[in-house]
Amino acid sequence: MPPPSLLLPPLLLLLGLHAAAAAAVSEVSALMAFKNALTIPPTAAAFFTRWDAAAASPCNFTGVDCANSGGGGVTAVAVEGLGVAATSVPFDVLCGSLPSLVKLSLPSNALAGGIGGVAGCTALEVLDLAFNGFSGHVPDLSPLTRLQRLNVSQNSFTGAFPWRALASMPGLTVLAAGDNGFFEKTETFPEEITALTNLTVLYLSAANIGGVIPPGIGNLVKLVDLELSDNALTGEIPPEITKLTNLLQLELYNNSLHGELPAGFGNLTKLQFFDASMNHLTGSLSELRSLTQLVSLQLFYNGFTGDVPPEFGEFKELVNLSLYNNNLTGELPRNLGSWAEFNFIDVSTNALSGPIPPYMCKRGTMTRLLMLENNFSGEIPATYANCTTLVRFRVNKNSMSGDVPDGLWALPNVNIIDLAGNQFTGGIGDGIGRAASLSSLDLAGNRFSGAIPPSIGDASNLETIDISSNGLSGEIPASIGRLARLGSLNIARNGITGAIPASIGECSSLSTVNFTGNKLAGAIPSELGILPRLNSLDLSGNDLSGAVPASLAALKLSSLNMSDNKLVGPVPEPLAIAAYGESFKGNPGLCATNGVDFLRRCSPGAGGHSAATARTVVTCLLAGLTVVLAALGAVIITSDDGAASLLVYEHLPNGSLYERLHEGQKLGGGRLGWPERYDIAVGAARGLEYLHHGCDRPILHRDVKSSNILLDESFKPRIADFGLAKILDGAAATPDTTSAGVVAGTLGYMAPEYAYTWKVTEKSDVYSFGVVLLELVTGRTAIMAEYGEGRDIVEWVSRRLDSRDKVMSLLDASIAEEWEKEEAVRVLRVAVVCTSRTPSMRPSMRSVVQMLEAAGIGRELAMVTSVKVKVIA
Repeated sequence: MPPPSLLLPPLLLLLGLHAAAAAAVSEVSALMAFKNALTIPPTAAAFFTRWDAAAASPCNFTGVDCANSGGGGVTAVAVEGLGVAATSVPFDVLCGSLPSLVKLSLPSNALAGGIGGVAGCTALEVLDLAFNGFSGHVPDLSPLTRLQRLNVSQNSFTGAFPWRALASMPGLTVLAAGDNGFFEKTETFPEEITALTNLTVLYLSAANIGGVIPPGIGNLVKLVDLELSDNALTGEIPPEITKLTNLLQLELYNNSLHGELPAGFGNLTKLQFFDASMNHLTGSLSELRSLTQLVSLQLFYNGFTGDVPPEFGEFKELVNLSLYNNNLTGELPRNLGSWAEFNFIDVSTNALSGPIPPYMCKRGTMTRLLMLENNFSGEIPATYANCTTLVRFRVNKNSMSGDVPDGLWALPNVNIIDLAGNQFTGGIGDGIGRAASLSSLDLAGNRFSGAIPPSIGDASNLETIDISSNGLSGEIPASIGRLARLGSLNIARNGITGAIPASIGECSSLSTVNFTGNKLAGAIPSELGILPRLNSLDLSGNDLSGAVPASLAALKLSSLNMSDNKLVGPVPEPLAIAAYGESFKGNPGLCATNGVDFLRRCSPGAGGHSAATARTVVTCLLAGLTVVLAALGAVIITSDDGAASLLVYEHLPNGSLYERLHEGQKLGGGRLGWPERYDIAVGAARGLEYLHHGCDRPILHRDVKSSNILLDESFKPRIADFGLAKILDGAAATPDTTSAGVVAGTLGYMAPEYAYTWKVTEKSDVYSFGVVLLELVTGRTAIMAEYGEGRDIVEWVSRRLDSRDKVMSLLDASIAEEWEKEEAVRVLRVAVVCTSRTPSMRPSMRSVVQMLEAAGIGRELAMVTSVKVKVIA
């Protein structure tokens, strides 16, 4: 028997092996407990095939690393982006059984519950729980003294973030706690952050942080990514920020920052992405002239003045430029956007002048050119005629002139061509028939001449045509009947001659027809009466003759105007009513058979056999219409713009927005998806924009709500129920003159000022529309018991805007995709601005349309944003 001294080493080795084996079993058990807590989708099943409870060691488990690669303790667990779900994660088991764990990475899943147990993983260097549904308080993380990367962004945490715990993590390089909208508000910027001098990434967007950005931010000289957007930050951008010369990305948008860009901001020469939109910044852009590495510059909705620096024209990397809604002047640099794969420019609503830079589509990648509401002049550069990637081309309300390049009409991907309010000349190009994606053509208020090209009938996706107030001549081409999606056709105030083609009856989607102020002759085609959606018809100020077709009696018109023509004979009895009292003026040959006082009585036998036949047809139609109106209701109003209006509800197959949002299951077909909701938001906004800005005098709806937005079979919105509508007389506000006891509006949608002023403006409609946007984003109704007595959705949302996480929690659960969530958040921002308690702070509906259109840009900029320097994950 060997001496005990010789037995000791083997014995210790044997005991060590037993201990290691016991530890391995414990680690296997812990990891299996973690797996068993998960709901694993089929797409992630393969990842867990090696996770076996009978395994001797977990070191072969997918996503698991061990020390020394040879069976040592587990050092890393990474289950990332698999979509696994859990109501609770056993962090206490993992942390208690994996003492060597230095990395725990579980981002982009559907994990929920609290994370209190994670503070027991004291060896952690990396903790990533981002993009999940964790809730409760973030625990005191001060035991995690070795932590280098902490990411708990985009969850549903409540309470205060443990800022003081950061003092025990001097090695922290990544701190990401943004997109946690339920965080308790931090009234001042946490000073503990300014001591983390090793930070390279600080992501605190939407973390409910208030106060000023402290001078100590300048201590964080290693930062490459600083994101503080969607907070309640005030004050100026501190001069010390100019010390952060390694910054590649700086995001400050949607705060309350004011003042000028600090002197020395141009020292941030590595900056690639800078967004300070939606603040109150002023001064010039001169500090940006040396930022030659900029890829994306977003400064919209501020108060910047002065010129766009000419150096921007030499920026070799710039692909996105948004400067809209500022007070910028001067010309844009000629070479702007000519160096890189330029994608997007929006400089709308400034006071810019000079020509459009000609080379922004030099690389053939540009999708949007938005330069409306400025003082740009000159011609459209011929270079854009070949820019086949263009999706939107909008230059309305400028001082541009000349002929439009032929190729522009035929761009294959463009869906909006908006040239209104300029001095363009020449004709509408025959190539428009090749514009396969074109949905909106707005040429109003120019000097276009010549005929409407017959090829327009080949632009099969057209939904809106407005070529009013030009010098067009010739006839309306019969090919117009091929535009099955056309909803609005406005050729008013031109020199159009000939007859209205019967083929117009094939435009089954038409809701608005405006032919006023032309030289149209011949009879009104009876085919107009078979248009199932026609809501507004204006044929006034032409040379139309013959009878008013009996078929028009079947239409559900909110507006009708046939005045100042040469029409003769009896007006169909359903149209010869007081609501249309002004609709037939200037037609001395017209008469009525029912004794109304605004038309002469028809002499006996007037109209002969055809009149009797028409009366019979109309009687039958009225019998059916009476049943419909009894079920759907009708409201008669009399306006003061020279034509009267009769409103009826049209039965549309998808009901109202309210029904589809809140009673979708009952209607069948489920609830609306986010893409449909976004399209409805934009479509309804454009409708209100037209009421406020497209008429000689603004029309206020005064009862905008989701139940008054009707949806056709394609979910395109129609604003309905103009029973409370009012035409402004030019005053800034008009007292409500509705009958005693009648409230103009609906509880939950009425602007707060109505309660104490009883005056309405366009901003009253904007507020109501903002409430509709909140419904679209949250899926909630305007009034709910859980909001509390006397409270509505506006107040309920306003209390949840103090952090990104809370904001994300506002979104309807059906908005699931990440791009959908981001787009919905952008729409939510628009809704919040629209529902400001101060009317002057609300945007115009024209601006609302612009903001909503901008909110959808993210889909098409995905390739650009994907190159952002996000080292958070």
